[in-house]
Amino acid sequence: GLSVLPVALVVRFLTRRFIGDYERNAGNLYSRHIQIDGEMLAIQVQDTPGVQIHEHSLDCNEQLNRCIRWADALVIVFSITDYKSFELLSHLYHHVRQLHPGNTVPVVIVANKADLLHIKEVEPQQGLQLANMLGCTFYEVSVSENYNNVFNAFHLLCKEVSKQQINSTPERRRTSLIPRPKSPNMQDLKRRFKQALSAKVRTVTSV
Repeated sequence: GLSVLPVALVVRFLTRRFIGDYERNAGNLYSRHIQIDGEMLAIQVQDTPGVQIHEHSLDCNEQLNRCIRWADALVIVFSITDYKSFELLSHLYHHVRQLHPGNTVPVVIVANKADLLHIKEVEPQQGLQLANMLGCTFYEVSVSENYNNVFNAFHLLCKEVSKQQINSTPERRRTSLIPRPKSPNMQDLKRRFKQALSAKVRTVTSV
């Protein structure tokens, strides 16, 4: 399978720190409060395993599918040093849309390792063009060297989710009071947190 780099991205966003040593494919769930337009929002961020192509189709297990369905927004990450991860973007995006009919869940595409231009396999313009074609916002980041673009990507998603909740119909707001499908990490969440959080942002990585 392909290697993944979700944890470093998430920790960079949550703490501003970069960690070079992390547990891969851990599926950890993280929490943070973030201020959007003067309002403090509680979010959950979960890293997920990477995906791969198997016989010309996307290979996603049911656990990952549950993660995608549970999300209010998604970050799809690829590495500019790994062309195979870039090739997965379109497949993964359309898979997300199949699991979220209606095209309402915000998706951001993030090109990571922007500091490694000397060994790049994907031109930045390629990522931008694909994101434009899919109707996604695009960010090029270096998790190891820069915090601002990482923050901006997550901040945009939080803002989009908040906007959708504000603009939702009364019927949709009543529906939102019904418990959401549980995260695959809910048991761990119960041990670590005393109350449910109101908004969730997820990262789905293809790096």
